[in-house]
Amino acid sequence: MRILLIHQYFLEKNEGGGSRFNEMVKAWTSDGVKIDVISGMVNYATGKKPEKYKGKSFYKDTGFYDGVDVYRCHVSESYNTNFLGRLWGYFSFVFSSTIAGLFKTREKYDAIVVTSPPLFVGITAFILSIFKRVPIVFEVRDLWPESAIDTGVLKNKLIIKMAYWFENFIYKKSALINVLTPAFKTKLIEKGVSQEKILFIPNAADFTLAEQIQNSDFDADAFKKELGLEGKFVITYVGAHGVANHLIQLVDAASKLQDTPVIFQLIGSGMQKQMLQDEVKNRGLNNVIFRNAVPKNDVFKYILASDMGASVLKKVDTFKTIYSNKTFDYMSCKRPVFLAIDGVSRELIEKADCGVYVEPENIEDIETKIRLILQNREELIESGIRGYNYAKIHFDRSILAQQYINHIQSLCDKK
Repeated sequence: MRILLIHQYFLEKNEGGGSRFNEMVKAWTSDGVKIDVISGMVNYATGKKPEKYKGKSFYKDTGFYDGVDVYRCHVSESYNTNFLGRLWGYFSFVFSSTIAGLFKTREKYDAIVVTSPPLFVGITAFILSIFKRVPIVFEVRDLWPESAIDTGVLKNKLIIKMAYWFENFIYKKSALINVLTPAFKTKLIEKGVSQEKILFIPNAADFTLAEQIQNSDFDADAFKKELGLEGKFVITYVGAHGVANHLIQLVDAASKLQDTPVIFQLIGSGMQKQMLQDEVKNRGLNNVIFRNAVPKNDVFKYILASDMGASVLKKVDTFKTIYSNKTFDYMSCKRPVFLAIDGVSRELIEKADCGVYVEPENIEDIETKIRLILQNREELIESGIRGYNYAKIHFDRSILAQQYINHIQSLCDKK
């Protein structure tokens, strides 16, 4: 079977960030599936192109993984400047990825898998599905445009109307739609999508990498000491520093916890990182540490050397429908989750009994819960183990990847 994957933010090798499809294609190719990936050249967090792509419109990375070729396409570097810049970043990829799909990739595929956000990658998928005469499997990783509207990123009424129209259009044209949370499935059914075409293959825990590090000679305590964090209670956040993440709430909490051993360690990049660093500096805080994005395997080392892992988002209704990627990374490392996301993420943590929920943007609640945690540290180890065991049963990426490819194979068999 041959699959064309369209994913604007498909990661470079060992790049930090959401690696869902990097891990997924590894699992699929191990079963003999051949995959071509069409992706963008710009890092979604920094908004910049790696040096090797400068001055190029297309770049073919042959043998990116065994059985995987990646076609990198031009994306405007205005992505992280403002809303219009981001919009042009989206559509510049639509133009370049469509050209790549028509003239750079193989002629024949069995299916096109496309993952959003951004929703506009569906334009490329639709055009290519017509020319290549193959079905579309559309994945919804975020409810868009709702999330962009709720966070204030999308305000123009005409663009909002067009976005909703296109959302409805691409759902109709897709043979299968995969959603990452049960709430997404409910929302899509409310929008009129047939339940028969909806799959539920959620985000998952990468046990292979986590266990590889834990079974090696890696010493978490020694690494923590090396970082200068010995004796500190470290709450680590891994991910984007953007509007949606609203990490200022952790900075606000840090200002109230200076009398405690708590350290907030924020790893990653994004358009609000400089603002956050300026806030920490202006307030004279010494309990917030910023680190640049690190490769995936190194991320797990920082998590293993932490006491808790933080999953944090802005307090908007749309985010009540999502599972946070990083939550599963924490669970696979047997670290309890410090969760500032309501809705299905909260339900997950409470069902697994593997962390502490705080109301997003409620600084008093964040402070109070952390002080309580400090008084009951012995419970944290058991909490982390419960999360690991729960994820092992319900969110093992190797199992979910197999289920996903089985659905795609069944679709192809019906052609």
